[in-house]
Amino acid sequence: MAPDKMLNKTYGQLCPIARSLDVLGERWTLLVLRELLLGPKRFKELLAVLPAMGTNRLSARLKVLVDNGIAKPATAPMAAYELTELGEQLRKPLLALGLWGLSLPVDERIDPATARAELIALSLTGIGRSDASTGLRATYEFHVGEEVFHIRVDDSEILARSGSAPAADVIIHCDLNTFMALALRQISPADALREGRAHLPHTQLETFEQLFQVLEFNPENLPDTLLAALPHSSLVGTPDES
Repeated sequence: MAPDKMLNKTYGQLCPIARSLDVLGERWTLLVLRELLLGPKRFKELLAVLPAMGTNRLSARLKVLVDNGIAKPATAPMAAYELTELGEQLRKPLLALGLWGLSLPVDERIDPATARAELIALSLTGIGRSDASTGLRATYEFHVGEEVFHIRVDDSEILARSGSAPAADVIIHCDLNTFMALALRQISPADALREGRAHLPHTQLETFEQLFQVLEFNPENLPDTLLAALPHSSLVGTPDES
């Protein structure tokens, strides 16, 4: 690689972990990758969800990712950045890192208002039950407050993506508290619909229920500090058994 492209620092060690950190270890880089795991993103979209990063730092991090073959500019259907095949190989390690992070106590400086349903959905795809998704092919579009994202299940492959789905099998409307309660199995899809906390055509209920069988998560594994910090904290109790 040409010297003018070597923006990232190096540990100078002949070690695969050190080499990985040469490329990924700068502050904000992993969060940029987190956003690209949700699909192609325009520069301004990345800056909107990472405002403290600033334009210069974002430009520098994207250049390092592009120069190292992890991300690439995309021109269709829009000018954006997307992961390459090499970058996509980081999906499982990054989701595993996120699940590991659930065991950490919540820093008091963290703003609970930064919680986003699509990031919760992204994390859930890392723990999907392959036995429950076998043979299931469906796309679920969520409208959670102002957020719009979708989850695509294609047999054993489960992906979360920002934005609307080209052809959704199920379209669900709910608020963040309800999505959190569904994700933590504090309420069943049927009860969420019955109580008016989620909305979708009645004919789509069975497919809706299948999704949360695939994205099975046990909230008992979460530390109390995390549960207390989440915006659904008033809903915390015994996980739904229905």
